[in-house]
Amino acid sequence: MNIPSHSELQKIMRLMRSIVFPEYYPNRDFSDQILRGLLYSQLSTVMCKACNDDNSSCIARTADAFIAALPELKRLLMTDVQAALRNDPAVKDEAEVILCYPFITAMLHHRTAHCLMQLGVPLLPRMLSEMAHSETGIDIHPAATIGEYFCIDHGTGVVIGATSIIGNHVMLYQGVTLGARNFTYDANGRPMDLPRHPILEDHVTVYSNTSLLGRITIGHDTIIGGNVWLTHDVPPNSRILQQKAVETPSFTDGEGI
Repeated sequence: MNIPSHSELQKIMRLMRSIVFPEYYPNRDFSDQILRGLLYSQLSTVMCKACNDDNSSCIARTADAFIAALPELKRLLMTDVQAALRNDPAVKDEAEVILCYPFITAMLHHRTAHCLMQLGVPLLPRMLSEMAHSETGIDIHPAATIGEYFCIDHGTGVVIGATSIIGNHVMLYQGVTLGARNFTYDANGRPMDLPRHPILEDHVTVYSNTSLLGRITIGHDTIIGGNVWLTHDVPPNSRILQQKAVETPSFTDGEGI
């Protein structure tokens, strides 16, 4: 059985890292043709074999389209680096962000995977996302749409679902979940891939361990505090904080909350 190679995908991502951050990850062996060749090889394992056109031509067009998208991918990732510099006072310089911040690794994988998914490539985007998930603890579905100047501080435990839409200049902290509240099933009892994750407009900040669930919209310039469970829309310029703790009588043995 012809299946994708994890080791070859890792090579692709190392080349991607060198393309985007050549000053920090120099690679003397890099060229567009080397990346294209690796990509073509992996695309050939997953691209549809039933195309009306010649399959090799379809794969070649997809590989060429990805290579053409490299300048925009680099631009977007550099905005993510700038977002970290603007949002984290602990950062000293660009090098610290690129070399030390796990969200940069996660976003390198995500923006690569998202581009491939937009080109109609099956399976490989999910594999790239899971590689980053294993390395960083940040779980971003490749179908999620994320704008420029995006930043995740600390990162561990962040989950961004497939139909999430994130605007520009959005900041998330560790443990944030952009998840689904429920599913719609078809006549055969299978869950349908409908919009079910949140929309975050521009300049939204979400603090640690907050869950935003369902197809809700968080208006621009909103701050969501930590440990919040939110399942409804929020208008622009809002401030949402955790409710105060509720005191209850002491429990006797054998009882729970």
